[in-house]
Amino acid sequence: MTYAFQQLLDKVNERLDTLDYTHAPTNLYEPVKYILSLGGKRIRPVMMLMAYNLYKDDIDSILDPAVAIEIYHNFTLLHDDLMDRADVRRGKPTVHKMWSDNTAILSGDVMLSLADKYMSRCDDRHLRRVMELFHQTSIEIAEGQQYDMDFETRNDVTEEEYIEMIRMKTSVLLACSLKIGAILGGASDEDANLLYQLGESIGLAFQLRDDYLDVYGNPKVFGKKIGGDILCNKKTYLYINALRLSDTTQRAELEHWERATNIIPEEKIAAVTAIYNKVGIPELSRIAEDKYYHKALDCCKRLSTSTEKKMVIRDFMASLMDRTN
Repeated sequence: MTYAFQQLLDKVNERLDTLDYTHAPTNLYEPVKYILSLGGKRIRPVMMLMAYNLYKDDIDSILDPAVAIEIYHNFTLLHDDLMDRADVRRGKPTVHKMWSDNTAILSGDVMLSLADKYMSRCDDRHLRRVMELFHQTSIEIAEGQQYDMDFETRNDVTEEEYIEMIRMKTSVLLACSLKIGAILGGASDEDANLLYQLGESIGLAFQLRDDYLDVYGNPKVFGKKIGGDILCNKKTYLYINALRLSDTTQRAELEHWERATNIIPEEKIAAVTAIYNKVGIPELSRIAEDKYYHKALDCCKRLSTSTEKKMVIRDFMASLMDRTN
């Protein structure tokens, strides 16, 4: 049986709803329940189940490792919000705003342990391989986050450095989800590695699309205000290449806006976007996005499973890249 996206999503949500957060102390576990209840697309656990379903049909048998990935992902969001001093997550107050900084740290620590607990509930034959991949992925995500923080104080970040940073911060968890699903499904090493490469590539395309939409998306559809990366002086693919392609005058203007304080947000967004347009950033961004998307498609094409089963992943990737939010 080949499961559709919505069927897999329903299974993930049903399993998450059964998790028990009634332990004492309440102020430690309530934030865990709270952040997981905020919703989200559950992309990573669904991808794990999709990869597993390429080889086996008994999806329910790996729901615990799938929810482990979702718990871990939300742990990273909880700590990211704290580091960024973000007030809102998915339209609701962040954990550190609802409770406190210290509670956010401790609840995040519990989530990390819960993720380990549920991930370890996989077939003993694959336990060591799965846990080594999961732990290596968590290390790389932390490394990616540190690079992202380091880039905030640098104006010489290269495109290659940025791609490697988003590979670690975003792509490796998608890749890990797919490869664990493949391993647990009994896939060949070749297929498991292809699915990992697919995850890396679609993750890069996904993040480049996010960078693009932050500047050029429709705010009514995108679901948040446009230009947030510009206002925060984020070293995105767009900004890095704008610096690289700008003439002396344009570069000076970009650097002026980066240093400027007491600005009118709309004025800064408009000025920086105008430079992006002049040096061809929208086209460059979409070309890079398409490059990684087609790498992912090629990996999917090379998998040993049937065309029918691969179409589920192809359709899912297409929906990710056609997104407006």
